[in-house]
Amino acid sequence: MQGMVEGGVHERNASGSAPSTAFGGPPPRAGEDLRGSLTANGSLADFIWFRTGGPAEWLVRPADVEDLAGLLKTLDPATPVLPVGVGSNLIVRDGGVPGVVVRLPKAMAKVSVQDGRVRAGAGAMGITVSSAARDAGIAGLEFLRGIPGTVGGAVRMNAGAYGRDVSDILVEATVVTREGSVEVWSAEKLGFTYRHSDLPAGAVVVEAVFSGTPGEPAVIGAEMDRIAAEREASQPLRSRTGGSTFKNPEGHKAWALIDAAGCRGLTRGDAQVSEKHCNFLLNLGSASSAKIEALGEEVRDRVKAHSGVTLEWEIQRVGEYLPSRLREGAGEGGLDTGISHQPLPRPLPQAGGEQ
Repeated sequence: MQGMVEGGVHERNASGSAPSTAFGGPPPRAGEDLRGSLTANGSLADFIWFRTGGPAEWLVRPADVEDLAGLLKTLDPATPVLPVGVGSNLIVRDGGVPGVVVRLPKAMAKVSVQDGRVRAGAGAMGITVSSAARDAGIAGLEFLRGIPGTVGGAVRMNAGAYGRDVSDILVEATVVTREGSVEVWSAEKLGFTYRHSDLPAGAVVVEAVFSGTPGEPAVIGAEMDRIAAEREASQPLRSRTGGSTFKNPEGHKAWALIDAAGCRGLTRGDAQVSEKHCNFLLNLGSASSAKIEALGEEVRDRVKAHSGVTLEWEIQRVGEYLPSRLREGAGEGGLDTGISHQPLPRPLPQAGGEQ
């Protein structure tokens, strides 16, 4: 089966030309052999937890690892590539994401246990991995019950909760590099530090292998239940949120600094600092991504003024600003995040192809 622009590979618009995106680029020639789907102006707000933000210029759902590798191998190296899981720790800016956004299919979310290790597709959720480990009597992965994202995102950012990090349990990860090479990276090669790995931009984690220690399923299950209950009691789980907003500075808890600076419940339009856990930002209904990000910047300013500590974003912020949303979100002066505003890339040619 040949790859397709969603809606039909031979579909044409009213002018008779191939469909293009709001960014102005034609379909990437590199996607012609894709067996999965390629969607122009693919909605991200449909599944991002905040339910905000603009579209992906091209949203790719590869059929499998080989399909993804083939796409990246033939895609122009200048084209940005962003892997996205369920968007649980992500702000997509209102102008959308230029280039290619990769979402892995359900076929790449399988979990199995072999020789005392858990092998998980990068699309698998943390709770699925911890449940498989529990059923197999493998302890040490219970904390994944408290991580709401996918394995791929957890590996990339060295996600952690309840005193443990992914780096404590990861044996190796299979990665498709931006150049389309399928490689197995050891935990050492990933160079984990707090909420960070050395994975380069555009590389996509497709599988991970985790290890633990022998344990009793009932005991493991009880710990997972404790974690679930603690999350329910302390976090706004049923809200439109992006999870933990800021990293914990050394020697501090981000939420405590935010609370001490008087930011609990702080609002900007429909964006709010959670009353329940003030290291969570909420979309109360119709907040734009600009409003949410601007509120986060206001929190950083207030914490800096109160305690002298500069909070670092944990939520990943991607994409382009919309000028109108920028003014709406941050006032006449705009939103100064220290991030340069680059012009959007246009056509998405294959490697070695014409611009």
